[in-house]
Amino acid sequence: MGSLKSKTLAAEKLAQQINKWIENGANQVDTEIPGLRLTRWESITPPTSYTHNPSICLIAQGKKRVLLGEESYVYDASHFLVSSVDLPIIANIIEATPDTPYLGLIMELDLQVISELIVESKHLFSHNIKTSKGIAVGLLSESLLDAFTRLLGLLDEHDNVKILAPIIQREILYRLLTTEQGVLLHQIVTAESRSYQVSKAIEWLKNNFFKPLIVSELATYSGMSLSAFYTHFRLVTSMTPLQFQKKLRLNEARRLMLTENLDATETTFKVGYESPSQFSREYRRFFGESPLKDIKALRETDQTLKAKEPSAMFEESIS
Repeated sequence: MGSLKSKTLAAEKLAQQINKWIENGANQVDTEIPGLRLTRWESITPPTSYTHNPSICLIAQGKKRVLLGEESYVYDASHFLVSSVDLPIIANIIEATPDTPYLGLIMELDLQVISELIVESKHLFSHNIKTSKGIAVGLLSESLLDAFTRLLGLLDEHDNVKILAPIIQREILYRLLTTEQGVLLHQIVTAESRSYQVSKAIEWLKNNFFKPLIVSELATYSGMSLSAFYTHFRLVTSMTPLQFQKKLRLNEARRLMLTENLDATETTFKVGYESPSQFSREYRRFFGESPLKDIKALRETDQTLKAKEPSAMFEESIS
């Protein structure tokens, strides 16, 4: 009972810290601590598609749902979400009110530091060769919550951030490795693992999504046979390579039209489609509306929110 009470108090403190550093009306802010972003929403949000980077996400208040392929992940103040590779997801905040706003944070993962920790503490982390999903939800421990509370506390100590923030972030990554979800991170930095090989393919797709995809060549590039590549790529991402590429293309298309004011025809060829009709058909299937109607609706929503900063709905990620 005492542990539960102290954990609840720690979550309340984290919520206060997040609320303190987000200006009234803003939905998100990048802090002076590298890789750390804070978010605040006073209402639930519509499902939003974006590419989720390797990171750990905490919620101090509220609840969020993430969709990867056909799989759903829900987490709240008692859980964290961790992802080990770049993944095209759909997510929305499902619990938030003006009186009890959604308060969350996202910390990018430093895979180099994770590799160093595994080497330095090899006896502590068993190597599981089984391929794992690239995203998972875990139970938030009091020690991990405490580390994040201390990390945010550094925002009040500007002169100490440069020295102490990397130390606490390293502690967070170490504690994350000791959880059941730590296997995701272990595999993604272990060169002989299938997850690592899939991550190479994901990186290639992220940088070349507009190019024609020959899956057999991508499998060779990743160091796997075609059949093994299909199997393990789907295990990590919950989708086929072609589905993965399509989501990257459509997410980028939406961004180009929304933020750079490109029309549908320009966007078609920019993201790799061969014809506007094919692009429009797949866009409607993915987002539920034609490009013109979808972008118009997003802009109207953005104007309604009247956030002081650009709405996090249209940024790369919402923590």
